[in-house]
Amino acid sequence: MTTARWIDDQLRRRGIGDERVLAAMARVPREEFVPDRLRDFAYEDAALPLEHGQTVSQPYIVAFICEGLALTGDERVLDVGTGSGYQAAVLAELAAEVHSIERVAELAEGARCALERAGYGRVQVHVGDGTLGLSELAPFGGIAVAAATSEMPPALWSQLEDGRRIVLPLGRRRGQRLSVLERVGEEARLVGSLPARFVPLVEGP
Repeated sequence: MTTARWIDDQLRRRGIGDERVLAAMARVPREEFVPDRLRDFAYEDAALPLEHGQTVSQPYIVAFICEGLALTGDERVLDVGTGSGYQAAVLAELAAEVHSIERVAELAEGARCALERAGYGRVQVHVGDGTLGLSELAPFGGIAVAAATSEMPPALWSQLEDGRRIVLPLGRRRGQRLSVLERVGEEARLVGSLPARFVPLVEGP
């Protein structure tokens, strides 16, 4: 499948209209971020499995998250749940600085290698509890969360700049909504959402 075709079929036709996001999705080599045995399926319209029960998110979901953040290019962004590093690579095309946090050290190391190999070595991958964010690097001009939680983690909310957005799946295993929330003072303004199914956000090491 050509790049233009999958971008049109999977993203444009579903409403992704931000040209910066579409260009970023086209530039990032997704095949570098999936297991070798699944490289032939890298551009399928589906999430793909990783070790430790994690997944590489469906391309449309990554595009929705990135578009929802409304990045202009000068932001420092936090990516919670590194996984394979694919979403962090897309964010690196859209923001000035990307910090990604992953609780599983093996996945974090694999992501570092994939990011370096694909030309995104500037992404900083941290091992830690994603629910706590990275307070020493806050505030962030956008936060992307790739695991579901029943409520907003207070630490992440406190690390988001006023007027900026966090995109995260809210809800339990059934009934999740991938939600775009803009911080307006201490209030959260819902910008948009769609049904989703993510693995749960796990606290602790």
